[in-house]
Amino acid sequence: MARTASLSGFPEWLPEERLVELHVLDTLRRTFELHGFSSIETRAVETVGQLLRKGEIDKEVYGLSRLQDEDADTAAKVDPHALALHFDLTVPFARYVVENAGYLAFPFRRYQIQKVWRGERPQEGRAREFTQADIDVVGDGELPFRYDVEIALVIAEALNALPIPDFLLRINNRKLAEGFYTGIGLTDTAGVLRSIDKLEKVGPAKVAELLKEELGATDDQAQAALKLAGIRTTDTSFVEQVRALGVTNELLEEGLNELEQVIAAAVQHAPGRVVADLSIARGLDYYTGTVVETVLMGHEQLGSICSGGRYDALASKGNRKFPGVGLSIGVTRLVSRILSQDLAKATRSVPTAVLVTLNNDDSWAAAQDVAAQLRSRGIATEVAAKAEKFGKQIKFADRRGIPFVWFTDDDGKHQVKDIRTGEQYDADPDSWTPSEEDLHVRVIAAR
Repeated sequence: MARTASLSGFPEWLPEERLVELHVLDTLRRTFELHGFSSIETRAVETVGQLLRKGEIDKEVYGLSRLQDEDADTAAKVDPHALALHFDLTVPFARYVVENAGYLAFPFRRYQIQKVWRGERPQEGRAREFTQADIDVVGDGELPFRYDVEIALVIAEALNALPIPDFLLRINNRKLAEGFYTGIGLTDTAGVLRSIDKLEKVGPAKVAELLKEELGATDDQAQAALKLAGIRTTDTSFVEQVRALGVTNELLEEGLNELEQVIAAAVQHAPGRVVADLSIARGLDYYTGTVVETVLMGHEQLGSICSGGRYDALASKGNRKFPGVGLSIGVTRLVSRILSQDLAKATRSVPTAVLVTLNNDDSWAAAQDVAAQLRSRGIATEVAAKAEKFGKQIKFADRRGIPFVWFTDDDGKHQVKDIRTGEQYDADPDSWTPSEEDLHVRVIAAR
């Protein structure tokens, strides 16, 4: 189980916990690269103006200043050129695309795994410093809708390869929602979306109250918006349910068509992993079409572990626009839940498979030669620090979680001992190899 960090909101991992995180990161990286996504890294800081230009989340952004700067916090809030730590990877990526458009081949497929910082109230699943893993496809001028479908399927494949419980991608379309709201006479569609986004936190009665008090909705309009948000299907039958509400709007039809394509493809290629959920809104203003949130089944209180969607206007340079679609996996949120619930564990606490013992202090050079022979064949090996009694050296290996101990006597004869079973046998450092299961640390799901 993950230990409690001494500084709230900034998690740190013990070695065996870090091995679980590395397994998650490696699995995601391999999956993304199998689908042709290229890795990039962007700087940790952006200007305040860049971070806040799409959606007001200034309370969550950490400003960057030197300790000796006077009134640094106040200055950062009013100076759009002040620096701040990025709160997600999408906004920095949009800036990256604009600045490097001349060097990129479009549609550009990118994955990015980095730390981000957000001024949240620390709790399980919400940290102030955390790792995200993003994939995006960005076009130059236009981006075919098929990428919305592909992104969802890639994420389903990536999550399916992790040692986590069943998950569900909950998908909606902002065009569908905005067209519906416009069709019932609610013109502040962004405001309605922000209210609907609070549905699971505050409930339908409170959302209806917000719609009426803050947006001037009538009771009929509020109830119609809630009826739309209540539609949830595992197939494309949501289309008939929406049309049965009797609202007609061109944007609504466009959104219905797009969402139908995503769900139809998911039913075929990722059955049981995707649902059309018309309550999903996403709070950030830059989303323009498909929107996604993902929950772990039986762990819904953790919140979304993967979210994102389509953004058509986040990145632009003059009249040149770079529409994109992408999803972000909350790696730290996932790893924290895996560890706290013992959903998976590493088969040992260190990468080392073999400890080479010392007969005496003069045998250190020979022990290093043995270790080098083993490492040359991909076997993680370390040499004992001191020529203590063999019993103490074996106990040291046991405390470290190292499964094998290597002995070399004065005549140059080699033996290896599996300290878990007590079995000891002759071995040649040029040819001996542990079993595939013991060669590398593995992360296994709890049974």
